[in-house]
Amino acid sequence: MFSKLLAEFLSTALMIVFGVGVHCDEVLNRTKYQGSGHLFAITTWGFGITIALMVFGDVCMNPAMALTQAVLGMIPWSYFIPYTLAECLGACLASLLMYVIYKDQFDASLEIDPVRVRNIFSTNPLIRDLPRNFFVEFFATFVFISAILGIVKNQPNLVSIGVGLLVWAIGMALGGPTGFAMNPARDLGPRLAYTLLPIKNKTNNDWQYGLLIPGLAPYFGALCAAAFAKFYLGF
Repeated sequence: MFSKLLAEFLSTALMIVFGVGVHCDEVLNRTKYQGSGHLFAITTWGFGITIALMVFGDVCMNPAMALTQAVLGMIPWSYFIPYTLAECLGACLASLLMYVIYKDQFDASLEIDPVRVRNIFSTNPLIRDLPRNFFVEFFATFVFISAILGIVKNQPNLVSIGVGLLVWAIGMALGGPTGFAMNPARDLGPRLAYTLLPIKNKTNNDWQYGLLIPGLAPYFGALCAAAFAKFYLGF
């Protein structure tokens, strides 16, 4: 159990190093790649998740995926809460680390819109429509987890690469409305880090959105993905 929790903690942390790191690089002043755009960021997320899966193997890195696996009997229900805590903690600590790495750039970016700086860490919509935002995150997570399970069943030797390509594709197709969290740990861990960090000119962290949309909607998508996997994929 300890080794599994450590793998969840470390793999999620590595994913966030790539993900929050690329947003720091793209948004902040005095970085090498400021302004590279969302294609640059989404591609790095996809590559980073592939690398994390290659390094750590059979990990969830996502409480919504852990819920799906528990429903399908792939992991014991007793693992769900410990997995969730390990993943959120890994995401939070990795975000704190990225602040340390980019501290000089954060200090040089005081004139940047504080919301853009906050969104280095967390997902937020450009158009706030909570019912629609909820549906987007629900649907993106359903597609994400269902497709992963399909890859696991039909292309088991290509899971790491397949999941990275999947993240890239979903980001390009469904990332525009909400930023495609699809993962409570990916959003809530870094959002907590932003709350704790001594970032100057900090704005409101919008926990209402964070807890409701990326914090809750992925679980509903995960339950529907579990049903799809059971009744269509044959898990």
